[in-house]
Amino acid sequence: MIKTRILSINDPQAIPASKRIIQQGGLIAFPTDTIYGVACDVFNPQAIEAIYAAKGRPVEKALPVLIGDYHQLAELILNPDRRLERITAAFWPGPLTLVLRKNHKIPHQLSADVTIGVRMPNLDFTLTLLRETGPLATTSANRFRGPNPVDANDVIAQLGGRIDLLIDGGVTPGQTASTVADLTGRDIRILRPGPISLADLQSVAIDE
Repeated sequence: MIKTRILSINDPQAIPASKRIIQQGGLIAFPTDTIYGVACDVFNPQAIEAIYAAKGRPVEKALPVLIGDYHQLAELILNPDRRLERITAAFWPGPLTLVLRKNHKIPHQLSADVTIGVRMPNLDFTLTLLRETGPLATTSANRFRGPNPVDANDVIAQLGGRIDLLIDGGVTPGQTASTVADLTGRDIRILRPGPISLADLQSVAIDE
């Protein structure tokens, strides 16, 4: 067990401390526009393994990735196209996770498949953090199948002593169901329904 440091979201050290821990291969937890997430450097295989261990999460369940800007997306995927550009321009940041073909930089510990799920969250602090740290492998800050962590107490109850730093941002909205859409084929496929419908995606995906 390790000592989990807690900083307020308003602490000037919140982002610098988070960045330092990520660079050192550690784990941080922070609020998002849904629930609290636990995260690590997306390119660090040992850190990714540490998330699975901290959560007790089966390794066959791939970890999603959060990004802070569109440039970071290019670091992760193969062959971005106009359809992807139109969809992300319309719905990011927001409750939409896109399944895309990963590039060779992504460790197999993150996803043994040829794809990854990527989202840009709609919360100013989280976006600022991600722009400082780079893309983060991020999943819910709870034990596997544990209750959704909507505040810092929920995170400490489940992951206290298993993560290096917790950023306390109060209570999050608690919503978990972003739409998950697969863009790897010719047709868009909805893998998990959510606030953004297939019709919404198709309406902006068509090349006029």
